[in-house]
Amino acid sequence: MEGYQKSSHAIYDLKYHVIWVTKYRYKVLKGTLAVRTRELIRQGCEARGIGILQGSVGKEHIHLLLSCPPSLAPSKMVQYLKGRSSRLLQDEFPELKKKYWGQHLWARGYFCATVGSVTEEMIRNYIANQFTEEKNEIFKIEDEF
Repeated sequence: MEGYQKSSHAIYDLKYHVIWVTKYRYKVLKGTLAVRTRELIRQGCEARGIGILQGSVGKEHIHLLLSCPPSLAPSKMVQYLKGRSSRLLQDEFPELKKKYWGQHLWARGYFCATVGSVTEEMIRNYIANQFTEEKNEIFKIEDEF
């Protein structure tokens, strides 16, 4: 089972494609601010057991491919990374406080999609062909009465 991660009660391979943007799409992530943002996201991921498989810091967005333990919901993962980085960046770079007077560096929303080597069609076929030859039923029971 190569490529899978283990915890005390689970074997898993969960990957998420995550993107979030700066509030008002201001292009503020440049130079030392971009470097520090990358550093803070790396630290936050390491603290929570999240692996960064690929990532980039654009001028107005963060783009990540993350490997995450099943005990951590994607929404909580993004909430933690955005909140911590926003707070620490605004403390370290006073010029951000002038631009983001409401203490919100990041826009409210984010994009998150799961990633895997098995397609939805493969899973549907596996489940559909599990017990019977009938393919009309979407949600089957192994032993029908």
